[in-house]
Amino acid sequence: MIAHTPLCSARLPSARLPALALAFAVALAGCSSSDTGASDGDTERQAVQTHTGLLDPLFTDHMVIQRDQPVAVWGEAEPGSTVRVTLGEDVQDATAGNDGRWQAEFAPHAAGERLTLEAMTSAGLGQRVDDVLVGDVWLCSGQSNMEFEVARALNPGREISGPHNPAIRLLTIEHESRVTPQPDHANANGWQVASPQSVGDFSAVCYFFARELQSRVNVPMGLIDASWGGSQIEAWISAEGLATLGSFDAPLNALALYGIDHAAASADFGAQWEAWWQSTAGTTPWSDEAVLADPGQPAPEQMGDWRSWDVPEMADYLGMVWFTRQVELTADQAAQHAWIDLGGIDEVDASWVNGTFVGATFGWGSRRSYELPEGGLRAGTNTIAINVLNGWGAGGMVGPDEAVKLRFSDGSEVPLSGGWRYARVPASIGSPPRAPWESVGGLTGMYNGMIAPLEQTRLAGMIWYQGESNTGRADAYEDLLTTLLADWRGQFGAEMPALIVQLANFGSLADQPVASGWARVRDAQRRVAEADPLAGLVVTIDIGDRLDIHPPNKQEVGRRAARAALHVLHDAPGTAWGARPRSARIEDERIMLRFADVEGSLRAMSTDQPGGFETCTVSGCRFATARLVENRIILDLAEDGEAVSHVRYCWADAPLCPLYDQAGLPVGPFEIAVSSD
Repeated sequence: MIAHTPLCSARLPSARLPALALAFAVALAGCSSSDTGASDGDTERQAVQTHTGLLDPLFTDHMVIQRDQPVAVWGEAEPGSTVRVTLGEDVQDATAGNDGRWQAEFAPHAAGERLTLEAMTSAGLGQRVDDVLVGDVWLCSGQSNMEFEVARALNPGREISGPHNPAIRLLTIEHESRVTPQPDHANANGWQVASPQSVGDFSAVCYFFARELQSRVNVPMGLIDASWGGSQIEAWISAEGLATLGSFDAPLNALALYGIDHAAASADFGAQWEAWWQSTAGTTPWSDEAVLADPGQPAPEQMGDWRSWDVPEMADYLGMVWFTRQVELTADQAAQHAWIDLGGIDEVDASWVNGTFVGATFGWGSRRSYELPEGGLRAGTNTIAINVLNGWGAGGMVGPDEAVKLRFSDGSEVPLSGGWRYARVPASIGSPPRAPWESVGGLTGMYNGMIAPLEQTRLAGMIWYQGESNTGRADAYEDLLTTLLADWRGQFGAEMPALIVQLANFGSLADQPVASGWARVRDAQRRVAEADPLAGLVVTIDIGDRLDIHPPNKQEVGRRAARAALHVLHDAPGTAWGARPRSARIEDERIMLRFADVEGSLRAMSTDQPGGFETCTVSGCRFATARLVENRIILDLAEDGEAVSHVRYCWADAPLCPLYDQAGLPVGPFEIAVSSD
């Protein structure tokens, strides 16, 4: 038996962190039980948790451990106690540190083994985990298209009813956003065997990928779905990872301050929000004077989605709206400690009472409640101003009516439903700053709450399906995605393969060349995959739905992801993800575009002159006539003689892309520089 040194669960701070964030991280790195802070107004859980068993909640019946890699097992016990851990026939001893954390390490196991895991303290406290398989473990992460369930995919009845391979095992990580890295998941789920009872609610892309891959690589598959609809990539990268980019110092410092002093951080953010608005609009709509001067239009008396107001200008509105209301209070009420409850709001609010910022929260209809500062209320007239930003679906103060009120420390309440007025905000104002401690729109929270607790889980690889929420800031996506891969490999292993699902077609058709954040993100995904020898790209430009951001054909996404995995991990014959641009050169007064990884030959579907190509000069981009000759595309130079700097293909939110190879894979969107050498 080998005695193992107890390991601390917290990740060590990096000198790359901004000063305040670094100081906060150093304080937390001691792995003490005083790890406090909060996210979205909730109190952070302490670093040391109380569980029903010795093992971390990740270790449950039906789990899968990664084949051919060392196995780490960890948990909690009485500080200083010895824990005997048995995996199959291998036995290790571990000692719980001062924080109660212990860890044991085992030699690799071969695929197909079925094991039992046991942990036992010297005091006789024990836990047993049965039906542990050895195979390939995949982490599936991203936003709503990864979270999209099997029950919503094509042919759901057939897919759910089976048959299902019991050697596919499923683990769903519940949504969790935290200010600091957590040692375990707040709401842990157990592993499940794939069955009609379990697959319906599981990630469709993840499940269909494993089913396809297992038909070619006959080993058990363990699938971990850690995804969150609407999330931006910044929420999935650790603070250390974001700090390497150099552009997040201020918000990382704000996030660290929030972990120490919620009120101070919230006040600072409110000042930042107000400064942004004043610099763009030049007004103060949260003040008494502004509300009296321009109170806006009366809102319906009953709270609800502004699309249901029967007001034409609000029927399909996406953007910002100011809601204002005044309320009369007695001197006794104004003197009390108080909270303002705003009911459900969709999606992001920034809220003021009597001109003082009281809070900001993201949530799809989740209820808001803010503690008011001492002296925040006054006898007589009080002014409430709420800015609501909505970018998708339902919007506004959605109620219910009884949840909108002022609450006082003596238990009394003043209802606030009805009497609201509203004013739409012009689109020219732009988008406001977002609090770094938000969930989907903030920084590092999902990494802290959902990825960090996976600790030293070893993986066959990861699948990343995200980017829709970053199309408004597409120029930064390549660096962010590169950083995320490096960040996660620092946790799960430097040689971890990564499959990147490229965004599908969604949005307006274009009859002229356009600037497209969707196209820019797709090209960033392609560039990252091409530059990374351990990465593969999953092109989906032909299997989306331009009217539905959540296309249901997840079976084909899974099939193409499995093809990429076979190439990246198993050196399968054929190409990984279809033909991709290799070079664009000026030759004989024409632009010659050559491709790499062409399987068979290129073919233009439903046309003899492939469309979708653009030539771009300093004056802009224009559609170009293209000819397909022996797997090359030949384009004419600009008619006005301007030098062509680069070529684009399928550059729009929802482009029509006719070029395929003989494996049936589309040539994905790209932008490539033109050379003359």
